[in-house]
Amino acid sequence: MHYNILNPEVFLDHLSIESSNPKRIAQFYSKNMMMDTISISKNEWHCIGSNRLLIFQKGTNKKLSFAAFGCKSQKKLNKIKERVLLNNIEIKKFNSIYLKKGSFSVYDPDKNKIVFGVPLKRKFKKKGYHAPLQHLTLQSLDIKKFINFYNKKLGFVISDRVVDENREITTCFLRSNKQHHTIACFKAKNIGIDHHSYEVGEWNLIRDWCDHISRNGLTLFWGPGRHGPGNNLFVFFEDCDGNKIELSAELELIKNRKYIDWPHESRTLNLWGKSFLRI
Repeated sequence: MHYNILNPEVFLDHLSIESSNPKRIAQFYSKNMMMDTISISKNEWHCIGSNRLLIFQKGTNKKLSFAAFGCKSQKKLNKIKERVLLNNIEIKKFNSIYLKKGSFSVYDPDKNKIVFGVPLKRKFKKKGYHAPLQHLTLQSLDIKKFINFYNKKLGFVISDRVVDENREITTCFLRSNKQHHTIACFKAKNIGIDHHSYEVGEWNLIRDWCDHISRNGLTLFWGPGRHGPGNNLFVFFEDCDGNKIELSAELELIKNRKYIDWPHESRTLNLWGKSFLRI
């Protein structure tokens, strides 16, 4: 069952991440990711940009509060809800100023809250480079449960897998539209966020983004390089809490193909050079 996707127009709309200092991290993204900041309270700050939205709430650094996937219409949202109910997954109502009524949330096997809804139009003032929020990558102790939940129960399609010499899956990339992946998972020693990524579209825009963050005194954590799965160009840097941010370009668009199994080796993660494996 490789082609069980319900909806070609489901995308990662926004993330909510905990921080011990929501104001400080919101100011970081405002400056470095060119986003407007909104103070909801001293414990909650929002950052809004062109096709990117982040919410920061008071809590444990680097902990995911929720990931919200957007649907183009209520009809498409209803199809996902029907599938979730058929798989006996508990649904809870989810109220948000950024989503239309009818949004709902579920929990994956690692207790990550995943939200589905129809986004409302958002206003922002600050102009910036193109970089829509594109995918979330998680870490898990049990990647088989992750795949079973997102692929078989929610209907995300497996684009590629990484397998070790014992044929154990160590990484899985899944998509909810034509882009290579909108969610992914690394087998690791911890549970939580691995990184979140923004698709800038063109290699030259990675250059412009890197010049921008460099002027702000930041340095790259990893890259530039090219991933094997997805074939995209990338750079990574870290925010003030240590969350890893990926800027990506030219991510593969998939029409209809079976997933590929890649070897668990450094070259798979970076065809150009050095890499880091989670396990």
